[in-house]
Amino acid sequence: MSNAPVEFFFDFNSPYGYIAAHKISALAAKHGRTVDWKPFLLGAVFKVTGAQPLPHVPMKGDYAHHDFARSARFHEVTYNPPESFPFSPVAASRAVYWAKADGKAAEMTLALYNAALGAGQDIAAPDAVVAIAAKAGFDADAVAAGIQDPAIKEQLKTVTDEAISREIFGSPFMVVDGEAFWGADRLDMVERWLETGGW
Repeated sequence: MSNAPVEFFFDFNSPYGYIAAHKISALAAKHGRTVDWKPFLLGAVFKVTGAQPLPHVPMKGDYAHHDFARSARFHEVTYNPPESFPFSPVAASRAVYWAKADGKAAEMTLALYNAALGAGQDIAAPDAVVAIAAKAGFDADAVAAGIQDPAIKEQLKTVTDEAISREIFGSPFMVVDGEAFWGADRLDMVERWLETGGW
């Protein structure tokens, strides 16, 4: 049985990614796995697929707003998105890659997701990301420098390109031993795959 990490591709604008981010670590750990946190830019993917954010799609938009909130209640996750939504996830995504070097990607991801989609805070601005990270116990100056680090910027671009090349077109995408699952509603399937090695 493999013990490879569960790859977790997500965009900070994704309410379903937000829900799954609260579940994936415990689910993976239950089966002796870790999580490889991979924020990417869904906007770049949409340019390839021709898609647009769900709230902007006629008819689907109203349902999506209702379902975001309902799904969060079902999974017992606080949902309170910011007024400006969707927003630029670039600074937040870079912060996760900075934290990943110290094995703190999960903590950074949840701090920023909780601020944005749980408390309705702006996480588009780098200063906002730094302030939220500092409140979560990260070194503010180090985070500020990390967000601007060319290597970190390149990492986000590389993973976004990787997502496109691997046909990862939404958030969250969870990949278990090469098998891809799209959406927080696939968490049960992810768990079964981890338990059985597939079907």
